[in-house]
Amino acid sequence: MCVPVADGGEGTVETMISNLGGEYRTVEVTAPDGSRIQAKYGILKNRIAVIEMAAASGLPIIPKEKRNVMTATTYGTGELIRAALSEDCDQIYIGVGGSATNDGGVGMAQALGYSFRDQYGNEVGFGGGELIKIAEIDSSKVDPRLKNKKIIVMSDVINPLCGESGAAAIYGPQKGATPSQVLELDVGLKHLAGLIKEKMKIDLEELPGAGAAGGLGAGLVAFAGAEIRSGIKTVLELANFEDKLEWADIVITGEGKIDSQSVLGKVISGISQMAKKKNVPVIAVSGAIEYGAEIIYEKGVSTMEAAVCKTMQLDEAVKNADILVENAVERVMRAIQIGQRIGEM
Repeated sequence: MCVPVADGGEGTVETMISNLGGEYRTVEVTAPDGSRIQAKYGILKNRIAVIEMAAASGLPIIPKEKRNVMTATTYGTGELIRAALSEDCDQIYIGVGGSATNDGGVGMAQALGYSFRDQYGNEVGFGGGELIKIAEIDSSKVDPRLKNKKIIVMSDVINPLCGESGAAAIYGPQKGATPSQVLELDVGLKHLAGLIKEKMKIDLEELPGAGAAGGLGAGLVAFAGAEIRSGIKTVLELANFEDKLEWADIVITGEGKIDSQSVLGKVISGISQMAKKKNVPVIAVSGAIEYGAEIIYEKGVSTMEAAVCKTMQLDEAVKNADILVENAVERVMRAIQIGQRIGEM
């Protein structure tokens, strides 16, 4: 049996529609750079809306040469939420992987009616570079439909909002932030957290997952009343994966690269934890296996296999992914056959 899975990043909407049934919607939203794009979200049969912030505010949307983490906004994600609020649904699930942003969810909140003003009473601009200017948070024009929806944040990270393990320090560089910009973004997020604590009585600084998607996790909790959950665990629960393990002899899964981070809320981590409880062996196939990957054995993975087994450029590996993965799985199954023969001796 094939069970599509995702951890809150790209592919989450498609995964949940595949598992549960539903249909896609498309709406025009604001991209991280302020341009207008078309973005999809899903409506499931059980009155649940599913959104990927990556569809509106994701890193791949903007060409590398045009990326600017200081001005990148989550406004489009807020527009996706606003569209979902118009649907006949009780819950909204939001995957927050793959972001281009580091604005603490302020752009998202602006799209939902919040106003963030500086000391002169002017609305601040887009992006994490503007956070330090915020002096006042006005919620008087917030979309009232937010009160009637249960919002679940699906995240594959547990990073706090600020500090050495925070959104800016860990994920800022991969979005193009220089060392000085990382410091500026972190100061801005800390300033925002202080305002939220002072004016809204919500303490976000040490909340696990608050640093997801450049602080969007924190923003959704503060400005949309959301709850943060493990993305992969949520998807597996909705797909009734634990029930499927009752008859399974083995589970084969994987991801692009297996390293020491693979045990921190990623797909492999969620699957192996469930499988370990049922004593079902797990085999992980990935593009590459990095140093430190052996830690996944402690989490329930029985063995792993790399699909790329010779030196090649990433473009070549992606182009030939189908055959590389197929060959890797064949090697795995041949090893299983050897074990079966030894057991019969």
